[in-house]
Amino acid sequence: MKQYLLFDLDGTLTDPKEGICTCVQYALASFGIEEPDLDKLEPFIGPPLKDSFMKFYNFSEEQAEAAVEKYRERFKDTGIFENKLYDGIVPMLIALNSKGMHLAVASSKPRVFVERILEHFNIARYFRVVVGSELDGTRVNKDEVVEEALRQLFGDKPVDRSQVYMIGDRSFDVEGARKAGVESVGVAYGYGSMEELKEAKADYIVRSVEELQKFLLRGTEEKQKLTPTQRILQLFLPLLLFIFVKNLAVNLAGLMLQTLGNTFPVGSFLFVHDEAGNLVALTGNAGTVMQIIGFIAGTLAIKNIAKRTISKANDSMKLLHIKGDPVKTYAFLAVAIVGAVIGLNLFMSLSGLISLSESYQSVAEEQYSANLLMGVLCYGLVTPFAEEVLFRGVIYNCMRRSMPVKMSIFLSGMIFGMYHMNAIQGIYALIIGCMIGYAYEYYGDLRVPIAIHMLANILVYCLNYTQIAVSGFMCWPVCVVFLCLGVAGLFLMNREKRIL
Repeated sequence: MKQYLLFDLDGTLTDPKEGICTCVQYALASFGIEEPDLDKLEPFIGPPLKDSFMKFYNFSEEQAEAAVEKYRERFKDTGIFENKLYDGIVPMLIALNSKGMHLAVASSKPRVFVERILEHFNIARYFRVVVGSELDGTRVNKDEVVEEALRQLFGDKPVDRSQVYMIGDRSFDVEGARKAGVESVGVAYGYGSMEELKEAKADYIVRSVEELQKFLLRGTEEKQKLTPTQRILQLFLPLLLFIFVKNLAVNLAGLMLQTLGNTFPVGSFLFVHDEAGNLVALTGNAGTVMQIIGFIAGTLAIKNIAKRTISKANDSMKLLHIKGDPVKTYAFLAVAIVGAVIGLNLFMSLSGLISLSESYQSVAEEQYSANLLMGVLCYGLVTPFAEEVLFRGVIYNCMRRSMPVKMSIFLSGMIFGMYHMNAIQGIYALIIGCMIGYAYEYYGDLRVPIAIHMLANILVYCLNYTQIAVSGFMCWPVCVVFLCLGVAGLFLMNREKRIL
């Protein structure tokens, strides 16, 4: 949330089409040019008039200045009031003012006209500063208007450009903001098309006044207030339901496989038989099949809860992520995850922590008893998907409604760690879970946590299964290098966009 908001006037606060276009029509008529179609004159809305006459009708500078004078001849008493506020503007201005934000108008229209329009619509009181061009032709460029608005808004204080949005509907607003070193918000409900705003590289684009209000007020919403009992149920009911159904499905699948093994005393992929054809044991592949069935069943059990929770989260998050993230941030994320995953696993092995945990060794023995493809399918694809739907899709999003983001990331990571039921995996899952939660908040797309969880699990499973992580690879210098890569990746992500 930024505190200083500069609004363009035409096409952003008001719809001035009739007034501007009829006045342009009037000015052109004085040059013997008849233009009956007002729609063709829409490009005049926003940019400096003199530039538009020169660009669209090939006027000389002298002709353009004369055309502007004819335009103003009609505009000052008639065209100025052929105008209307966009629906929702007044409630938005009231809401922004109630949050203590500093509002200004920064328009290329002459300031004297801007002030009359604001007074006419009774919205002048919402703006601390009103800046426009001057009738003598000075300060017509948007960056000059923005700079003057910033000078007046900040007064004797240093101008903090990181706290400013320039909000407008045309490429000129975007370019002026960029030259002034502030972020731009393009409004596609005005007279600049979505394509124009994208081509101008607006930092953010909204499609309606309602969406603009939500975007500007994001982060100021009151957190959902729940009783302790409601909060516990909201968090742990889906978790307990998932675990119960998953374990039930695993046991039922085991009974089913044992029945099949006794009925069909052939094959070694799932069953181990003695020479007489009696079932002796289930193979590691069978155990993996049971886990796959369990995770699928657990996910289906919380499907409706997850669908509702994720849908609500998407509605609130999409306004935080209107601006697309650069491709390089995904590269930084990959470096962070790979570095942390390999570095932490090497640390656990080199420090001797793994050898001290019998429970972890038992889990690892079970996981790596299947063949590589079955293991990757279960622990690299199915498990991460199910766990992300539960821990980020449901648990994290429930926390995020009623508590700060940092606390939500940490607590959901802690629950994720406790879920693994042994210290080694618990510590590892806490750290990786916090990184995954950070990535989710960073990109606002649940597909990102799912993808990086899959990447992390596949990487670890393949390294351990193929025993690549041995010999010269397993040493403290390599461990330190990967841990440093993990930290560096997060640092670079944070430098690109600060979300915490």
